Amino acid sequence: MSYFGARRDPKQSARDAIVTLRQQLQMIEKKEDHLQKKIEEELKKAKANAVSNKALATAALKRKKASELELDRLAGTRLQLEMQVNTLESANLNAETLAAMKKAASALQTIHGNLNIDKVDATMATVNEQRELANEIASSLANPINGMEGIDQDEIQQELEELEQDSLNERLSGAEHAPVHLPEGVKEGPRQHVAIEDDEEAQLKELQEALAMPAH
Repeated sequence: MSYFGARRDPKQSARDAIVTLRQQLQMIEKKEDHLQKKIEEELKKAKANAVSNKALATAALKRKKASELELDRLAGTRLQLEMQVNTLESANLNAETLAAMKKAASALQTIHGNLNIDKVDATMATVNEQRELANEIASSLANPINGMEGIDQDEIQQELEELEQDSLNERLSGAEHAPVHLPEGVKEGPRQHVAIEDDEEAQLKELQEALAMPAH
């Protein structure tokens, strides 16, 4: 198996680097915890022997100072590693974003294919032309049949008016000959009028006879 010319996946390389850096950060954090405990222990020894054994207290303070210097160095190293992790994560995110954008652009290109604005305009022109043709066909189908064009519309209107007049005349003629049905107890107009006149004449005659009667 040949290892020459082998090319690793950039994404995988970035992930591996981030994992390695985080493992190193964990080791540094453990070392910092150990140094912090050692500093506290040496400080306790120095306090305990500050009066009774100054040499021992001095040695404890020196070890404490050395541990503090080592702790500061590790803090600087940890800061550098954290910055590298952040940089790698940001670069990896940018690479994945760019890859997604390229994939989207490729998909759009596949969808559009050989489509261009000229073809779109031509297609829309064809659609509009066919729509106008369909409207013309529908309008033509809605018009009267050509055989009806020779009919005189005025003559048709005049004949319709004559039929309407004949119908009205027939209705009026039937109304004149129809018997009049009055409610029970109501007499016809002229007969009732004659009866009223006869009654008035009878009353007038009685009044005249009363006036002509001699006084006692």
